[in-house]
Parts: sequence; structure tokens; C-alpha cells
Amino acid sequence: MDIDIDKLLKGSVLHMEKPFVHALSSNLRHNRCDNCYAQFELFKCTACQYVKYCDRVCQKLGWPDHKKECPALKSLPPNRELPNTARLLARIILKLKRGGGNEQGWYDKNKYRIFRDLMSHYADIKNDEKRISQAECLYEVLKDYIGEDALPNFTEFLGIYGRMVVNSFNILDGEMSELGTGIYLGASTIDHSCDPNAVATFTGTTITVRAIKDIPDFKWSKVRISYIETLKPHAERSRELYPRYYFDCDCLRCDPSSEARLLENSIACAKCGSAIYADQEDPVCSSCQRKPPFDVFIKYQDVLTFTKHQHDAMKSVAYLDACKLCLEKQAGLFHPDNIYFVRTMDLAFEASIQLQKWEDSIDLGPKLIPGYERYYGTHHPILGLHYLKFGKILLLKDECEKAMDALEKGQAILEVSHGKDHPLCKSELSSLLLQAKSILYNL
Repeated sequence: MDIDIDKLLKGSVLHMEKPFVHALSSNLRHNRCDNCYAQFELFKCTACQYVKYCDRVCQKLGWPDHKKECPALKSLPPNRELPNTARLLARIILKLKRGGGNEQGWYDKNKYRIFRDLMSHYADIKNDEKRISQAECLYEVLKDYIGEDALPNFTEFLGIYGRMVVNSFNILDGEMSELGTGIYLGASTIDHSCDPNAVATFTGTTITVRAIKDIPDFKWSKVRISYIETLKPHAERSRELYPRYYFDCDCLRCDPSSEARLLENSIACAKCGSAIYADQEDPVCSSCQRKPPFDVFIKYQDVLTFTKHQHDAMKSVAYLDACKLCLEKQAGLFHPDNIYFVRTMDLAFEASIQLQKWEDSIDLGPKLIPGYERYYGTHHPILGLHYLKFGKILLLKDECEKAMDALEKGQAILEVSHGKDHPLCKSELSSLLLQAKSILYNL
């Protein structure tokens, strides 16, 4: 996409691209179209009986990638699911064999990439026991799946594997839930930041990258998206980034001397409420310069250890009672911008929704917003979706005026991150706003 502008405004489309290859998550293959990922009445591929499509048009569009894999899927034993990574790798290999290595993914001004241009991190992967082990297992799986004759030698395979694991995107629905995985040649040029100025969203399998902040003196090299979940402290982000992508982030949030980094681990000053940066050598209040008593740091470390333990125990499911206990211990001690406090609020809000404890949801919803704004920014889709969820809950509880306010705030954000024409904005959000207006104004 050719963009030449002094100041790029938030909401601007920076990049749009169809995938080089993609693969729907196997757990969704029974209820989503294998080509466009839509949820309609589906019919099975009559040959393999493994994938489903919403209509003949999608089946025809998906045929170039499905043609060679179809007999392989047909030969799978009953009730056996092919690992998602294996299917994506097979699709890449089969596409390269039919000349797909020359396909161009355009980006910036008249620049493009082909698959071979993607970074393979070959040396890093060769020294990574976990990745080598996975690659060897996948090589054996693919021998059974598409046949040894279809596979390149292991050295070449490792290069393809490296390009896939380092450059793949999770394909998401409008609510940022994972649907599948894709390789996007042009979009893969975009670098990471824990404080991104752009976000990738999807319509079906088409990726759209939009600015969520104004970008002065715009250049393509300034565009940053986040490769990982950013509502995590620096140590966790580093542990996730390096083993997967083989680099350390140097953004402002990762700078040990920046306020953005120091706030992650901060105590509330008992005198003025401002932040005391616990990671500093001799912590004092950042506003009134008061030094808290030593026992405050001891108590803080105890509560922080307890909170981390509870968060670790809630990796798959959040428990509202455990979250409430953490929040009770954190009250008056953790600064409101402390990332462990914000994460606890986030877990508590999600748990309240799962348990349909709507009073708790209504109490927690507004309290979470400042933390989201701090760690995601004011126009990130996660914040927009939070307003959307909160608006739904308020609508359910007949608090229509508050619901309308939340939904309108969500709309303002999601139209920046997703675009006005995205199905999330055009149908779901519009429908909820219409419902709220109808009740509020007796329409």
C-alpha cells in the first residue's frame, strides 16, 4: 500500500493482504468454512469429508490449497485430528512445490517479499532443543500425511519450518479470538513493540493493519504491532518473546529507566497516592519524595508473591473469589497502574462474566478502564471490546443510558481499530446500539 503523508492519523489503513497460506484451527472445522472462516450452514468436501465450506464459491476459491491435501486428509484414520501446525506446514510445502515461491507480498512503496525472504532464524532454531524436537516430530508426521516424496530434505524443511513459526499470524475474529493461522508475506515485515501504534484485525482471512495512534512523519519502518499479549510485566513478555521470535524488545515499556516500565511494579504512596517505583534502588514517592517504612516493602513483596501465585493458578480459568482476595490484599498498597493490580481486575471481570455475576461485572467494568488505557492505549481493540462487553451487561440489566454510553465509547474505538465496515461494527455493535436506543427512547 503506497502511503506518503507527513502525519498519518489513527484509524488509517496501513496494509491489507490475503494470506500466502492459512489453516483453520482443527477444533473449528465442524462449524466454520475452511476457506473464509464464516459460520453458515456448511457442507463437507465430498472427497475427504474432513473440511467444510459455506458454498461452492468458497470451495472453488479454496481448491488450489486443498487439491493436494484432499487425498491426504481422506486417508486419515477416523476421529484423528491433524495438528494445526502440520496442516499449515504441509500447505506451505505443497504450495512451494507448485511454484508458490514466486508469489509476491507487497508492502510500503513498491516493495514486496517472497516466501524465501522471510527470516528463518535457521541458526537459532538449530540451537533450540525444543524447536528442533518439534521440527523432527512434524517431519515424521508429514511423512505419513503427504508422503516422503513430497517433502524436501530435512535441512530445507527446517528453513521452511523456521519461516513459519517466526512469521505466522494468529487469524482472529472480530472479538480477537483465534480462528486459525496464516502466513502474510507483506505484513511479516512489520516489527514488534509492547507499545504498538498499529493493530492487525481480520475479515475472514484477509489481514488489515490500521494505525491506533497518530504517526508523525510517517514511514513504513515506524509501524509497530504487538506480537504478544501486552498486559504482562516486562519479565513475562521477555520470556514469551525471545523463545518464540529470538529478539528482545527495546521499546519504551521495556526500558528499565522509563516510567512506563517502573509503573508496572509500583506501590501507592500512603501520603499522596502517587507511585513509588519498587524496582528502584532507593524507592521514594515520585511526587512528594516521601520514603515509606521498610515494612511497607515487606508487605508489598508478600502480597505480590501471593498475587503471582494466584495468577499462575488461573492460567486456564479465572476464579472470582481468588481475584477478590487478591484485590482485598492489594487495596491501598498497589498503585492503580501496577500491572499486577490491572491483571487481577481483568481476571476478576472475566470471571464475573463466566459466572454471570452481573453486579460484580458492573462494579468492576469501569474500574478496569484506566488500566486498559495505560497498558493498551486509548484506541486498542481490547479496550473497545471491553466497552462492548460492558455495554451488553448494562443492557441486560436494563441500565440503558449507561449501556448506550459504553457502546458509543466502544464504537468510537472499534471504528478506529477495525473500521466502520467490519462486521463487528456493522452488525453486532450497530444492533446493540439500536436495541439500547429503542428501549431508551421507546421507539
